[in-house]
Amino acid sequence: MVELPQWEPGAAAVLCVRGPHAIPVSTAVRSGPDRVLFALAHRRETLARLRDDPAAVLCLRAPGLALSAEGTVAPVRQAMRASPHVAALELRVEHLHDHLADGRTAILDAVRWEWTVPQAAEADAAVRAELAELAHA
Repeated sequence: MVELPQWEPGAAAVLCVRGPHAIPVSTAVRSGPDRVLFALAHRRETLARLRDDPAAVLCLRAPGLALSAEGTVAPVRQAMRASPHVAALELRVEHLHDHLADGRTAILDAVRWEWTVPQAAEADAAVRAELAELAHA
């Protein structure tokens, strides 16, 4: 895999940064062959850790896709219009690892998840839409 592939909105992703644990991310949006945009709430400890050390890995799982995108994170927008308590971030991918490249395994289905609060689902969709706008700007 030479560049980031396309994936469905809301694909299951896990952000790994220096610290005690990884976190799920529902907002990962491809922004080019080597860029991913995503959002984190200001209250997230992970956001504070990224300010101290911007190294990160985003692991993405979707049908036909299992990858780890390794690079550095930088802020794009401190407060998003769709949700002012959320920051837009960019992962500049330096290394891309395709975990299905050897053909021994396949991801058949996406992780099935949903928001249990309708307002959270609406906010997440609005954040992803704004990230998609930023990706094409």
